[in-house]
Amino acid sequence: MDSMGFDLRQTANWEALVQEVLTNSIIEGEQLPDPEVRSSLARQLGIDYAGVAVKDRRVDGTVAIMLDATKKWQEPLDKARMFRWQAALFPEGRNYAGPIITNSWRNDADGPMKVTSGAFGKEKVHFEAPAATLLEAEMHAFLDWVNEEQGLDLLVKAGVAHLWFITIHPFEDGNGRVARTLSDYLMAKSDGSDMRFYSLSSAIQDRKAEYYEQLEKTQQGNMDITKWLFWFLDVVNDAFLQASKTMEKVLFRAKFWQQYNTYAFNERQVKMLNKLMDGIDGKLNSSKWAKMTKCSTDTALRDITQLLLAGALLKEEGGGRSTSYVLTSMV
Repeated sequence: MDSMGFDLRQTANWEALVQEVLTNSIIEGEQLPDPEVRSSLARQLGIDYAGVAVKDRRVDGTVAIMLDATKKWQEPLDKARMFRWQAALFPEGRNYAGPIITNSWRNDADGPMKVTSGAFGKEKVHFEAPAATLLEAEMHAFLDWVNEEQGLDLLVKAGVAHLWFITIHPFEDGNGRVARTLSDYLMAKSDGSDMRFYSLSSAIQDRKAEYYEQLEKTQQGNMDITKWLFWFLDVVNDAFLQASKTMEKVLFRAKFWQQYNTYAFNERQVKMLNKLMDGIDGKLNSSKWAKMTKCSTDTALRDITQLLLAGALLKEEGGGRSTSYVLTSMV
C-alpha cells in the first residue's frame, strides 16, 4: 500500500471500511443500506463521491464509531466513549423489539442477560452474562487493562478484549458490534495507522457459525482461551488475505478511469459505471439504467450505446428484453 499514491490508499481505506461497517451489522442480522454507507463514509472521510442522501440515522452513527475507533486509536478508551459507541448504533433509543437503554450499562430489570444468536423468536442461548450489579467494577477493570501496556502483542490483545467484552456483555443491546469495533480499535493501534485496508467483520461473517461456536465453547469451558485465540488470529489472517481483493478492485477502478479519461461521459454514465464497479443487484439492462438514473428508457439506451461504442461496456448473451450489459474488464 505504501507504493500506491494517497488517492488510491484513501479509496482502498474507504472500500475496506464500507465492508467493515456493513458486515459488522450483518452478523447481528441487520442490513444497512450499502449506498448510504458508502455516501456517509465518503462524506466523513472527505472523499469526492456522488452518492445518495443518507436517510437511515443508524448509518451515520455506525460509520462515526468505526472512524472513531480506527482513526483515534491513540486516544484511551473510557466509559463515556463506550457509551457513545453503543448509543450511536441506536440513534432512536430503540431496537427491533422496542426501547432500550443507551448511554448506560444494562440494569437487568427484565431478568438476567442471556447471550443469544439467531433470528428473533428463534434465538439460541449461549450463556448468561454477569449480573448488572457487577458491571461497574468489571468494566473499570476491563478498560484499565485495555489502556495499560502489558507487552502483549496487540493482535492477541484484540482477541482477548473481544472475548472479555462479549463475556461481560455490559449493554442491553449492541454488545457484539461494540466488541468487533473494540477489536478494530486495537488492530488500528497494532497497525499504527489511521487507514484500514482489511475488514475483520467480513472475515468473521464468512465463518459466522464457527464464531458463535467458538465463543460458546470458550465461555462455557475452563477459562483456557488458547483455542479461541488461535481461531481469532486465523480469522485475522483471512481478513488480510481478503484485502488483496479490495486492492484489485481499487486498482481496477483507477486503471479503468485512466483508460477512459479522454472520453466525455455524461453524469449518468459516470454514476452507473461507478455503481457497476461497486456491484449492483442482478443484471444491468436498459430499464434498470433508466430507473437508477431517473431518465427515460430511450435516454438509457443512448447512454448504453455510447458506452458500447467506447468499449466500456459489453453486451451479454441474449437479446430483446433479456439483453444485459457488463463492464468490459469484468466479463
